[in-house]
Amino acid sequence: MIIDTLDNLAKYEALNPLFKEVTAFIREHDLTKLAPGKYPIKGDDVFVNVQVAKGKAPDEAVIESHRRMIDIQIPVDGPETYGYTPLCNLPQVEYDEAKDIMKYPDLMAESFVDCQPGMFAIFCPQDGHAPCISMMPEIKKVIFKVKA
Repeated sequence: MIIDTLDNLAKYEALNPLFKEVTAFIREHDLTKLAPGKYPIKGDDVFVNVQVAKGKAPDEAVIESHRRMIDIQIPVDGPETYGYTPLCNLPQVEYDEAKDIMKYPDLMAESFVDCQPGMFAIFCPQDGHAPCISMMPEIKKVIFKVKA
């Protein structure tokens, strides 16, 4: 897991060559003005989901992980907290290959980190994460999905 400001996102391009597609998209688009929906960037390798999600309490947020994709999550209109548990500390659960997701209900994350608008969080396949923790009833967020 990586947490930083959007001003520094380009510094992480060396981690994955497809991250350059994300930084280019952010330079060319105002994330606050994107309507909810899915936006293709580079086929199935890089795309972005813009969503308005219900804010959850820490004990309501479900930990998830992915095998094929990296998440770059960006809160747009207010702070978002993410729960974090390394994949190696999570139990085996069923993998939904079509949605590239494993969910771990009824588990509380081991730690939590706050992310403000203007910041991002990167979650790799080894990072179990519980998104959408917020005191706000709804949060707008942008999630870039990048092939790992």
